[in-house]
Amino acid sequence: MMKNQQIFKSAAGRQAILEVYDSILKRWPVPYESLSVNTQYGQTYVQACGDESAPPLILLHGSSTNSAMWIGDVSTYCQSYRVYALDIPGEPGKSEALRFDLNSPEPALWLAEVFAALHIERAVLLGISLGGWLALKFATTYPERVTKLVLLCPAGVAPQKVSFMLQTVGLMFFGQWGLERLIKIVNGGQSIALEALEYTRLIANNFNPRIESLPIFSDQALKRLEMPVRLIVGEKDALLPSRKTVARLSSLLPHLTATVLPDSGHVLINLAAPIMDFLMAENMEKAPQCA
Repeated sequence: MMKNQQIFKSAAGRQAILEVYDSILKRWPVPYESLSVNTQYGQTYVQACGDESAPPLILLHGSSTNSAMWIGDVSTYCQSYRVYALDIPGEPGKSEALRFDLNSPEPALWLAEVFAALHIERAVLLGISLGGWLALKFATTYPERVTKLVLLCPAGVAPQKVSFMLQTVGLMFFGQWGLERLIKIVNGGQSIALEALEYTRLIANNFNPRIESLPIFSDQALKRLEMPVRLIVGEKDALLPSRKTVARLSSLLPHLTATVLPDSGHVLINLAAPIMDFLMAENMEKAPQCA
């Protein structure tokens, strides 16, 4: 059963987060439709863009963020796909402020209902962190409905690092300085654009994130992923053990292409070009050859 928790710290905090979200959407680089999809788990907000006749690509953002994170990549994806950027319920976006029980079938059933509402039979799934976990949950439950799977630092493959959880607890005692330090750790020490930094601060100060560890998928479940899979992780990921994630999926998935980015942390952005190389290469392999 979905958990009725206090997702936002206040109504004013929620409003502030959504106002910035709307300001970002005003600068969305391509025309888009705002859709509200009704499911048994509440309303799901969807940004849809790209040619309606193109194959569908579902984008699933990470924890403590929303679909605004795709603003730098969406125009590239829209060149070849009908893109649907979903706000995950229970996160700081426009979807229902209720959380799935991650140890239940609910997350996969929710996405199946979104597929049905959007009249999608099969699609490419692209997810980061929590979104990667949701992509894995759906793909291991309904593998026949996923044509290709792209995973950016996905949770659920290797256990989360205990060291990060301890760091988080410790840094929370130091107010804004601790928050700044935590953001830097999550980004692998890399600089972050001022607007993104300010939005991250706003969300952190007004939103209650998930604190539980995400369930780990069994070997049996992961072996159901017979579609092509692209995995990208950061060497400096403070939350998840990147090398263990690569090693485990490499041992289980025959159609895996994996990359470890040596200078990146948990936040992976501006990867549309290598992702599209992967997606288009697969399309070309299946295209009829000209004499």
